[in-house]
Amino acid sequence: MIKKISKTIVNVRYGETDQMGVVYHGNYALYFEIGRIKWLKEIGISYKKMEEEGIMLPVVSLSTKFKKPAMFDDSLTITTILYKLPTAKIEFEYEIHNQHNELLSTGNTVLVFVSTNTKRPIKCPEKIIQLINTYKN
Repeated sequence: MIKKISKTIVNVRYGETDQMGVVYHGNYALYFEIGRIKWLKEIGISYKKMEEEGIMLPVVSLSTKFKKPAMFDDSLTITTILYKLPTAKIEFEYEIHNQHNELLSTGNTVLVFVSTNTKRPIKCPEKIIQLINTYKN
């Protein structure tokens, strides 16, 4: 088993909250995406370049467990973790903590490598596997 980790900090904006100042649950998918894009960038993968080269990564599964609410103006640390090498899919785990290091939520996403030409699943490109294997946390 591997463990490749990236941490991203975001501040909760007013527009991400409801009238009580609590982050709307749908925004967690966006927080996970922010963490995932940074994770890819840290290991040397540009999401934009990957798409330009004919590979898309649509989300096929998303789950979130809420422990405590995130509030307006909280500083959130999004921890994005990859535990296993991708095949035709890549699976990320997430933890979101606030500035007091309280665990607010956990999550999981599964994405599938898809050819932009055929719109069919493909194996993870070997160069991505190599980047993952050589990345040091």
